[in-house]
Amino acid sequence: MVRTRIAPSPTGQDVHVGSVATALMNYAWAKKNNGQFIIRIEDTDKTRIIKGGEKQILKTLKRIGLIADESPVVGGPYTPYRQSERLDIYKKYAEELVAKGKAYYCVCTPERLTKMREEQQKNKQVPKYDRLCQHNQKEIIEKINKKKISYVIRLLIPDKIIEFDDLVHGHIAVFGRDLDDQILLKSDGFPTYHLGVVVDDYLMKITHVIRGEEWLPSTPKHIILYQAFGWKLPVFVHISLLRNPDKSKLSKRKNPVWTSYYLDQGIFPEALLNYLALMGWSHPEEKEIFSLEEYIQVFDIKDIQKTAPVFDPVKLEWMNGMYIRQYQRSKIKDQILEFYRDKKLDENLVEKTIPLIQERIKKLSDYLPLCEFFFKAPEKYEVNLTSKKDFFSKVHTELEKITDWKADLIGESLINLAKKLEIKNSQFFADMRLVITGKKISPPLNESMELLGKEECLKRLTLV
Repeated sequence: MVRTRIAPSPTGQDVHVGSVATALMNYAWAKKNNGQFIIRIEDTDKTRIIKGGEKQILKTLKRIGLIADESPVVGGPYTPYRQSERLDIYKKYAEELVAKGKAYYCVCTPERLTKMREEQQKNKQVPKYDRLCQHNQKEIIEKINKKKISYVIRLLIPDKIIEFDDLVHGHIAVFGRDLDDQILLKSDGFPTYHLGVVVDDYLMKITHVIRGEEWLPSTPKHIILYQAFGWKLPVFVHISLLRNPDKSKLSKRKNPVWTSYYLDQGIFPEALLNYLALMGWSHPEEKEIFSLEEYIQVFDIKDIQKTAPVFDPVKLEWMNGMYIRQYQRSKIKDQILEFYRDKKLDENLVEKTIPLIQERIKKLSDYLPLCEFFFKAPEKYEVNLTSKKDFFSKVHTELEKITDWKADLIGESLINLAKKLEIKNSQFFADMRLVITGKKISPPLNESMELLGKEECLKRLTLV
């Protein structure tokens, strides 16, 4: 049974788009193989936890359609799914390693550790723990028991070559002597990532660890832990991190990285998933637009690419625009009404505007800036029109003559007037667009005027 997981930490405002890309691969691989997709919250770094962070992460993942089979919300056979509620479990397994001679207690103070590292750097040595406590375990244990002093538990790195296979990066081997004796259990009783992730993945029967390549250097330590416990290794798949279009690391200092930002801009969840599916993977038929269901059918972890994928918000908007153009008008109408629900837009009017804007907008937040003039007359214009009052008066007189207020007749009347006044069509219609919509760019002018109605258009010609 294939079981995959993501384990986000509630240390940010929301879930990172890169984490959603990773979650999508985990989700697809589980569903393709009739397995389970698990969400586990790693909340052991107490100093970085953001209040409400976990709730926002779970809300966004649900909103985008990556529904977990097991999680802190839905529960499951391996509950709890929140690391802060599993401290007794980690303590038990850390002490088991000590009993096996695979880990040891350490009572070194931060001051001693700092001084030790400074000396190592001064001597051009690789900074790592000098195993002072490991050589004095009997004495250390007596101190812990009698004086109740605080301690950590460190992993005893074996002096051997640690080897493993990664599905993306191939065979990897490192010398144990180059690794530090990693802290497994901190003095506050919380595990470090390394102990927590290995214990949880084993107990929750995770078969495939699909995660970002930032964890690749830590994996040898995880291999040591699996071997120390005598546990079978999962399949490791370390995927490349998303990059900005300039190939720099995707970070919130350069571009929005939180998933809810894009959803709140009116990017459809299905379009965002479609775009993220192409991060580090290509459709076998080289398609760019496909559904989540189709992705699940054709996705295979062996096809994940090593090259760092580029996350381009401009390309994402283009793809979302493709979705908008493919959708039925009724669905676009419903999406717009929901997106602007606080504005209480007129449903019938929104429906009538869809044919005018469906080919033009790329996201739902584009709608109102483009179409606000349908719901109220412009209060200001992008260009000063006060010097053109006489011109608009002549247009008013001409348009009054139209008895059948249709787009083609409106356009014909305006073209004739432009010719009569010897004004270039480009300038004539630019001024008309401004007086009717307030903007230089708008939906098709003649069709917009038909929708606004004769009375409203004539009224706007007098407001300048």
